[in-house]
Amino acid sequence: MEKFLWEPSDKRKEESLLENFSKFINFKSNYNFKNLWKWSIDHPEEFWSKFWDYSKIIGDKGKEIIKYNKTFNKTKFFPDSKLNYAENILKKKSSEIAISFLSEKGFEEEISWEQLYKKVCKFSGYLKSLGLKKGDRVAAYVPNKIESIISFLACAKNGIIWSSCSPDFGTQGVVDRFKQIEPSILITCDHYFYNGKKINILEKIEDILKQIPSIKKTLVFAYNKKEEINLQNYINFDEVLEKEKMDETFERFDFNHPIYILYSSGTTGKPKCITHGAGNVLIEHNKEFMLHCDIRDNEKLFYYTTTGWMMWNWLVGGLATGSSIFLFDGAPVYPKIDVLLEYCQNKKINLFGVSAKYIDHLKNEKYNSKNLDLSSIKIITSTGSPLAEESFKYVYENLKKDVHLASIAGGTDLVGCLVLGNLYSNVYMGEIQGQSLGIDVDVFTNEGKSVKDGEKGELVVKKPFPSMPVKFWGDDEGQKYHKAYFNRFENIWHHGDFIERTINNGFIMRGRSDATLNPGGVRIGTSEIYQQVEDIDFITEGLVVGQDYNDDVRIVLFVTTKNNEELDDEKIKTIKSKIRKNCSPKHVPSVVIKVPEIPRTKSGKIVELAVRKVIHGETINNKDAIANPKALKYFENLPQLKL
Repeated sequence: MEKFLWEPSDKRKEESLLENFSKFINFKSNYNFKNLWKWSIDHPEEFWSKFWDYSKIIGDKGKEIIKYNKTFNKTKFFPDSKLNYAENILKKKSSEIAISFLSEKGFEEEISWEQLYKKVCKFSGYLKSLGLKKGDRVAAYVPNKIESIISFLACAKNGIIWSSCSPDFGTQGVVDRFKQIEPSILITCDHYFYNGKKINILEKIEDILKQIPSIKKTLVFAYNKKEEINLQNYINFDEVLEKEKMDETFERFDFNHPIYILYSSGTTGKPKCITHGAGNVLIEHNKEFMLHCDIRDNEKLFYYTTTGWMMWNWLVGGLATGSSIFLFDGAPVYPKIDVLLEYCQNKKINLFGVSAKYIDHLKNEKYNSKNLDLSSIKIITSTGSPLAEESFKYVYENLKKDVHLASIAGGTDLVGCLVLGNLYSNVYMGEIQGQSLGIDVDVFTNEGKSVKDGEKGELVVKKPFPSMPVKFWGDDEGQKYHKAYFNRFENIWHHGDFIERTINNGFIMRGRSDATLNPGGVRIGTSEIYQQVEDIDFITEGLVVGQDYNDDVRIVLFVTTKNNEELDDEKIKTIKSKIRKNCSPKHVPSVVIKVPEIPRTKSGKIVELAVRKVIHGETINNKDAIANPKALKYFENLPQLKL
C-alpha cells in the first residue's frame, strides 16, 4: 500500500463531527469510513432522517422519509416535509460577521448576521411589492458580492427561483441561459474588476434586454459604494434596500420546491437548465460541510469562485452551519500570486477552497508560503479538475504540512459531491478519500458491472439521492433529463466521468468520458464555441476538443476554411477575439489548427470523442459509425499539439 501524505490524528478523529454523528446514530465506527458509508446506503431512510435531526434543520420533517418510485429520478425525499431555505440560513441574529468581501482592488465590505437578515427581509418585501410570487424567476448577472447573496436569499425566502451568471460571460452566453427560463427581473452591477482591468457590465445590458422580453425591471447595485452610479433606465438596488420595509414572514414550501436553476455546459446545444430543490440542496450541503469537511458553528469558509459556478451556491450553503463565508472578486493571482493565501491569513480562514488549476499554478511558479501564517486553515478543498499527484505533494511541502487536503468531485448536476474527503481516512497522493455519505456511488465497466480495486470505469450512482435535480426547466416530458443521466445504464445514474477505484478505498479521477471541455477545472460545452466560430465568414466548420496538457486541459479548435483559405495569424486572432467577446475568456482555444476535413458520423454529427482519442494516441475501435473515417488521419501526430 502506497504511503499516505497525511493522517488525521486520533484527537482529530475523536473530536470530529463525523465521529460525533456516528455516536448520535449509535454506530460504532472504529474510525472506518467505508463501514459508515456502507451503513448509510443500506439504511437510507434512517441515515437521512437522523441527519435532518443532527443538523437541526428548521421545518416540518413529515413522517415519510423516502417515497420510492420504480423510475430512479421520480423517487422523492421528504415528500411531505415543509421548510424555508432562507429561514435555515438566517437563523443567527447576532452582530458577528456573516459575510465578508474583498475586491482585487483592495477594498473590503462586510455584513453581520443581523444586517443580513434585515436586508434580505427588505428585498423580499420589494419583490412581493412587484407582484413576484412562488415559482417566478429572477436572473442575476453579477460579480461575487454580498448584494448577490442578499438577492438570492430574498428569492429563496419568497419561493422565487434564482439563476445567476458571472459577468465574464458574453452577451450570447447570458441570453442562451436566461432566455430559456423567462425571468421577470434582472439584477446586475455597474462594473467589476479582473486582473487590474475595470470592466463595464452595463454596456452589455441593453443588448441582453432586447433579446429577453420577459424581463420587466432591471436593478443595478454599485460595485463600490464610494462611487456614485448614474442610472437612467434602471432601478438603484441600493436605494431599494434603504427605503423598503421589512417582510419577516417565512412561508414554508415543499422540500423539493425549486430554489435555483444552474446550467450545463452546452455540449450538444443550448445549456440545459438544471433545476434544484431547496430542501435537497440544504440537507446535502449540510452533510458535506459538517460530516465531510468538519465545519461547525462560528468557523470561516472561503472558496474562490464566481456566481456562474456551482461552488458559489455550495459556499452560500455553508451559512446554514452558522459559519461565516468570505468572498473574493477578481483574478486569483492579482495583484500578487499569494493574494488568496494572504486573505486566508488575515481573516483566519478555516476552509480554503480552490480549483486544481490554482494549486498547479502555485506549483509551477515554485511558490512557498513560508512567509505567511496559515495555521487557521484546517482543510483545503480542491475541485474543478483532477488534482495531479505532484500537486498533492506540493501542498504538503510548500503550503501547509498539517492540513486535510480534500480533493472533491461532483458537479452542477447535484450542486455537490459524489466523492470527497473525510476525517477517518488518510490522504494518499492523487486520490480522493471516499464516497459521499448516503449516496450509493460505484464504478462500472461498460457492461454495467462493478470494477475491482485498481481498475477504471464509469462513475455511477446506483440508488436515488436527495440532491438529484428536480427537473430540467422546459423539459416537460423529462426526455433531456433521462438522456443526460440514464441513457448509458438502465435506471442507474451515469455521471460521465472516468474514475479509478484504488486499494485504499479511494478514487482517482481520470477525466470526462463525454465531450465536455474542462480547462482549469471549468466545464465548458463545445456548442457555445461552435456558435461563434461558424458565424465567421472564412470558416466552413469547426471541431473542438480538450487536450490533456501540463496536468490540465487546454482547448484545441480545428477548422476547415472556405475555398481552402490559409489560416494566418490575423484570422486566428479574429476567431479568438469573437469567442472571447461573446462567450468568455475561458472559452478561448489555446490552439487553432486548420484541417482539410472534419470527421462525422453517418447521421451527420461531428465526432469529438474520436478526435480527442486520436490526438492522445488512443485507438479508435469503432470506425463503422464514422462516415469518413479516413479524415481521422489528419489529426494524428500534429506538431502543434506536441507536449
